[in-house]
Amino acid sequence: MTTTPETVTQTEPGRTPRGTDRAEAARDHLWMHFTRHSTYEDGGQVPIMVRGEGCRVWDAAGREYLDGLAGLFVVQAGHGRRELAEAAARQAADLAFFPIWSYAHPAAIDLAERLAAHAPGDLNRVFFTTGGGEAVESAWKLAKQYFKLVGKPTKHKVISRSVAYHGTPQGALAITGVPDLRVPYEPLVPGAFKVPNTNAYRAPDHVGGDLKAFGRWAADRVEEAILAEGPDTVAAVFVEPVQNSGGCFPPPPGYFERLREICDAHDVLLVSDEVICAFGRIGSMFACEDFGYVPDIITCAKGMTSGYSPIGAMIASDRLFEPFRSGTNSFLHGYTFGGHPVSAAVAMANLDIFEREGLNDHVRRQSPVFRATLEKLLDLPIVGDVRGEGFFFGIELVKDKATKETFDDAESERLLRGFLSKALFDAGLYCRADDRGDPVVQLAPPLVAGPAQFDEMEQILRGVLTEAWSRL
Repeated sequence: MTTTPETVTQTEPGRTPRGTDRAEAARDHLWMHFTRHSTYEDGGQVPIMVRGEGCRVWDAAGREYLDGLAGLFVVQAGHGRRELAEAAARQAADLAFFPIWSYAHPAAIDLAERLAAHAPGDLNRVFFTTGGGEAVESAWKLAKQYFKLVGKPTKHKVISRSVAYHGTPQGALAITGVPDLRVPYEPLVPGAFKVPNTNAYRAPDHVGGDLKAFGRWAADRVEEAILAEGPDTVAAVFVEPVQNSGGCFPPPPGYFERLREICDAHDVLLVSDEVICAFGRIGSMFACEDFGYVPDIITCAKGMTSGYSPIGAMIASDRLFEPFRSGTNSFLHGYTFGGHPVSAAVAMANLDIFEREGLNDHVRRQSPVFRATLEKLLDLPIVGDVRGEGFFFGIELVKDKATKETFDDAESERLLRGFLSKALFDAGLYCRADDRGDPVVQLAPPLVAGPAQFDEMEQILRGVLTEAWSRL
């Protein structure tokens, strides 16, 4: 419906400045991401969140929820951090915007230096983006151009893992290993190939009882793919330290050590996609350090500002920057809002909180407690596996624990979308029920969470999962 353009002063809560009920305006005008809008066309109400404090958020009706997903693996320092809002205001008052296209400003310089200091090895060059998908896109473009500049122009392909999510831009989507996300947009950027992931719960029988053997097997599948495509055509391997999609797959012992050897042997870049795993989600500032490997590129975003302002980055090694140090070469790539002054200033203030409050050490200390609390759910017949690291865990749901039988598509639809997501939210827990692989519930609370929040999550999950089992 067309409305008149005059400004309407907001006079009551729950209405837009034009006087419309916000739930109706959301239904009629807001195109939400990854959303089935039929839910709201058929009478469902859009949840409208209005406030956050610590590990909790409140909706427009005043209902309180425990944020078990840190927004979207983002709000590391917790909600309601006034000092981050104040850092944004101070920067906006001084310099609200200026691009870093052949220019610089103090906030981007300071943040680049700080990120380089945290990054391992010689990853000293920081290319700013506005989000994680853009960082992944940038990494593939850099890999292609780098090899052209060093005389290996046929190296352009990439290897990634089955069910892995790396973003929605056309290049990042090609790297993504979730078929249902790719099909509507095919044909995608050519040259992306998939290998098995590190889901130890569903490892092949011949290595299923030996995690180290499974890790070697999974890494060797990467080399197999490189050799099949031809090492002179493969530019990079993209992997998350802990794979998100599919439900938090940690790397088996020796996996990254072997992967580093394979990449070195074939002159293939190792890209550590840490859009979720960086900034304390696993423990260290960059999760590659938690697992003992040095990549050639790190992609990161989400937790850099704890979500208080959008920013992302590709952090590259000195080796990859070398062809651009002299002559007429330049990386012909950029984003208007990359390295935005306000976002960079917020990131600096966010990292101050990390250091002052010891959030990385807090995650390392509390992760075993979080794991043990969630593992109590293994006594439920519907819970097959609890896995993850740091403050990043997945609970895989099964029909039969003895056989690990999963749900068919119709059952998964009824279980996750038809019941679990809403039931958990109605019970006061915001988390993710996901079926991009086998059905899982994912939990990644703000890094300020502790045993009280872990216990609350477990109790809510226990009640809802028990009811879900009774509905099968």
